[in-house]
Amino acid sequence: MRRVIIFKVLMLASALLAADPSAAEIRIIQSPGGQVGPFLDLFEKVRESGERVVIDGPCLSACTLVLSVVPGERICVTKRAVLGFHAARSVDRRGRFYAEPEASDAVLQAYPGPVRDWISRRGGLSSRLLLLKGRDLTAIYSRCR
Repeated sequence: MRRVIIFKVLMLASALLAADPSAAEIRIIQSPGGQVGPFLDLFEKVRESGERVVIDGPCLSACTLVLSVVPGERICVTKRAVLGFHAARSVDRRGRFYAEPEASDAVLQAYPGPVRDWISRRGGLSSRLLLLKGRDLTAIYSRCR
């Protein structure tokens, strides 16, 4: 049985985003994360669409992969934006979680340099949730207009 890397609660990716076709933007208003695969597929489509991504609330766990897929110049943040990072983990057949250090390293390397540096300055990815918000966040990503 193939192991699936999970980050938090599985959620339909389409329910995480609200699209505004007149403004050609995708707005992330709340995402606790979920399985990596659907998020990567979704963000690849967003990248190909050319739409801007507005992070307007909590974007946790697998949701933060948007930073790895969509170009940074097409991402902006509001005052409500919060990015939450933690180490990758999987679940076994008995429902027990275990660490996936190789996956955590791969995810960390996929983030843009300033995000990687911020995570590293806080001890790296672990089971503890690291929250990037406020001034630290706007030092990396521009505020939405």
